[in-house]
This record gives sequence, structure tokens and C-alpha cells, in this order.
Amino acid sequence: MRRFVTRARWSLLPFALLMSLSVAIAQSTSAQGDGTQSAAQNLQVIDELIQQNKKLETQNQKLIEQIEELRGSLAQQVSPAGSGNKQQANLELTTPHPNTTDAQDLARPEPVVEEEPYKWGAYTPNQGYKVANTEHGDMSISIYSYVRYLNQLGLKPTYTNYFGTVSNIQQRQDLQLNKVQIKFLGWVLNPKFRYFLYAWTSNASQGLPAQVVLAGNLNYSFNSHFNLGGGIRSLPGTRSVEGNFPFWLGVDTRLIADEFFRPSYTSGVWAWGDITKKLDYIIMDGNNLSTLGVSAAQLNNKFDTLSTALIWMPTTGEFGKGFGDFEDHQKLATRFAGHFTRSYEDAQEQPNSNQFENTQIRLEDGTVVFTPNIFGQGVAVNSVIYRMADFDGGIKYHGFSLDVEYFLRWLTNFQGTGITAAGLPTVFSHGYQMQTSMMLVPKTWQAYLGGSTLSGKYGNPWDFRAGVNWFPYKNRVLRWNNEFLYLRNSPVGYTAVPFALGGNGPVFHSNVELAF
Repeated sequence: MRRFVTRARWSLLPFALLMSLSVAIAQSTSAQGDGTQSAAQNLQVIDELIQQNKKLETQNQKLIEQIEELRGSLAQQVSPAGSGNKQQANLELTTPHPNTTDAQDLARPEPVVEEEPYKWGAYTPNQGYKVANTEHGDMSISIYSYVRYLNQLGLKPTYTNYFGTVSNIQQRQDLQLNKVQIKFLGWVLNPKFRYFLYAWTSNASQGLPAQVVLAGNLNYSFNSHFNLGGGIRSLPGTRSVEGNFPFWLGVDTRLIADEFFRPSYTSGVWAWGDITKKLDYIIMDGNNLSTLGVSAAQLNNKFDTLSTALIWMPTTGEFGKGFGDFEDHQKLATRFAGHFTRSYEDAQEQPNSNQFENTQIRLEDGTVVFTPNIFGQGVAVNSVIYRMADFDGGIKYHGFSLDVEYFLRWLTNFQGTGITAAGLPTVFSHGYQMQTSMMLVPKTWQAYLGGSTLSGKYGNPWDFRAGVNWFPYKNRVLRWNNEFLYLRNSPVGYTAVPFALGGNGPVFHSNVELAF
């Protein structure tokens, strides 16, 4: 402030200059009256004063700039005002016009206090912003979304399945706001009674059934050993559907073996918790393998879709969020898990079962098991029992991760038109996948590789992928993902994922993902 006052004194110079000019002219006039000074001398004095005035104007402009700089510095200072509120006091200095000569305005700046809006609500990464926090409950709002550029122009234009049917492959190249999920989560009445409600869209699939969904679940935590929930969630039949979305190496995409074998989302009840500090469980009883596109009127009355998971973490008792060692474990973290799913399925339960891009219960060549005549002329399957076992293991250490998973599936008890008393033979499929990743720069750059294959009577498809993730803010809230994958007779695929059903060849996609 002392430096400011010192500089402000320079603003008095134009006023002093004006006074000097007046005195000089008066003296000159008086002298001229006495005959002691010529008109030429008077003009010379005026010219010199004009030059001095120009120099002072330049100095005054520099002073104005310095005042502006000081005002900006003072405006950034924050002082508390009021109990419990955070407000910013901006001290604004009244700045004169560059041509002003009012020294008093410059020397006595008038402070003006402006209040910023009150800031409230805590933020937790990937849990969103807390918008309510009362004695009766709280609420946080979280958003998940991503933009995807997809290039499938390298795929072969046609695909021939096991039965000789030729299908055209759409070679897409487009940009999509692929998914938007708005989540509301918190507790009500009792901190142990929690809710998780969301709106979900698959924008690339608009026009198909159930591509805009309002869903969620309610749950109650009795203790660490027993929690009970009801509503819609994923059946925990493989690792990717345990509840670790979106913390995958790729953005909203699985390897094809996982996509082929896994169950999906359904309505039901479930329990979860820890058996010991290093052993957890999840068990769920649901309506069917997938509730998307299926109304309650289409469901059978058996309520016998059962899915379980048992997860053991022997070294550290935890394994971080999802895939990859973003957490940078300093001690070796390990996990081993087993999953089992059983479901009685009929044709009505399968979303869009008459369309080529159905993803539930397919043969290894991608053919839906309910497709007429695939098991013989005049044979149409109406129901089947699906059993699937899954085993996975993984390690994380100093930014490195390695995950393997093995799948086994049995389709039995086929019922339908044209099926003899002897029935159809069991259809057995198995496969595995492997993924590895490394944080090249902690919390910032991650590279990964992955591949999977599955086999059975109707084919032996496989895929390979390589990708890079960049986390610009050193957290998982925002990332840029670039991934290359190569498909060989993909048995799965639909518009919301980068791989195409029946795809053969390379695919590239780039994603900007937001999960706050």
C-alpha cells in the first residue's frame, strides 16, 4: 500500500504542470507589458511545457496500469464474512479515465465489496456432489458419461456362421455421446437404509427397446457381514458384473469371452458382506438373466435365477477398484474368486430374440439358441437351463496388474417344438481371458493389453486389444482412452459396444469419459 501511495503522488504532476503554465504565461504577459520579453520567447516556453505535459501523460498511463494490477491482486484476497459462510471480498479501486488530471480521485481509491455466491455441498470423486445433508437423510448426485469415436471400416463386410447363414456387417464410423447415467444416492431416515436410483441411456441404440431406463435399488446394512438389497442390479456371475463398473481398463467394453458368458442386469433380491476380513460373498436371486426389454407379463413364475460370488483377498484384504493398479499398491495385492449362475430361460425372456444382435444365450458362432431350425428342421427351442461357472485371479503391485479368468457354460434341458423324448444333447462352451496393465506414469498414464477366446462345437472365436489411458487430473474422474482391437468371428456385439456381431478384422475407438 505504501508503494501505491508513493506512485499515486505522481498524479499531482499534471496539476502542478498546469499551475506552472499559468504562472509562466502570467509572468510572460507582465514582462511583455514592461517590454522585457518578446512573443517568440513566450512561445518557446509554451512548447517546452507541452513536451513536459506529454511525458507526464505517459507516466500517468503507466500509473493507471499499475493501479489496475494492484486492484486485481486485492480482488483475489478472500476474507470470511458471517458465521459458517465463505464469501470473497473484492476490493475494487475506482480507476480514472486515462486522460483525467483529477489527482484526488487517484490518491483516494474507493473500495467496493462484491460478494460471491455461497459455496456449499461436499464432493467425493465418483460419488458426486452432496446436494442435501439433513438429520432425516442425505443425497448426492453423480454423473457418468462418455463420448466415443468408433471406426469399424476395417471389418469384413460379411460373416458366415456355423450353419452357413451369411449376414452383412455394418462397418460403422461415427461419433456418439454413447451413454449418460445420472445417479442419485444416499440414505433416508436411517444411515443404514440407503438408496441408489438412476436414469440410464444408451444413445447409440435409440429406437430399440429399453434404451432409456429409470432403475435402481434399496438396501439396508445390518453390519459388515450382512447387507440386504432389492431392486435392479447385475447378477454377480463374472468379475465384471460384481459391481466394479466403470473401473475397467477400457471404457464401457469387455473382452468378447466375458461378454459371451456373463449374465446381465435383472430385478431381484441379494445379500452381500464379509465372511472374514479377507473373504467376501455376494448372492442374488432374480427374475431372469436380463431384464432389458422384458415386461413383467413375459416372465415365468419360477423365480429361479440364482447367481453367487465368493471373493478371497489373501494378502492385503482388499484389491482396489476394478481392473488395473491405479491405486499403486506398495504391497502385493491378490484376489481369487469363484462365481456360479443358474437360470431357467425361455424365448420370451430374451430381449429382441428375433434379431441378429441379441446378446443373451448364444452359441459360439453368435446364433441365438431360440432361433428356429438350428438344431434340426422343424425344431424350435422354447426353454433351456443355463448354468455357468467362472473363476478369476489377479495381482496388483506398484502400478502393475495381471488378471486371468476362466469360464464354463452348460445349456441343458431343451424344451420346445420338434424335440424328441431323448431331447437335445448338452451344449458345453468354455473360454478364458487375460488382461495386464502398467501405470507408465503414476496416476497419469496407463497402458494395457488383453485377449480372450472361447470354444465349443459351433466355433472358436477370439479377440485381442491394446490401449492407453490418460488421466489429466490424476484421478479417475476424467480420462481419455484410445483402444485398438482385433476380432475373429465375434459371437457378440451390438450398437453400444465397439465390437460387431460376426466381426472379423481391426476396430479402433477413442473415448473421453467423465465419472464424477
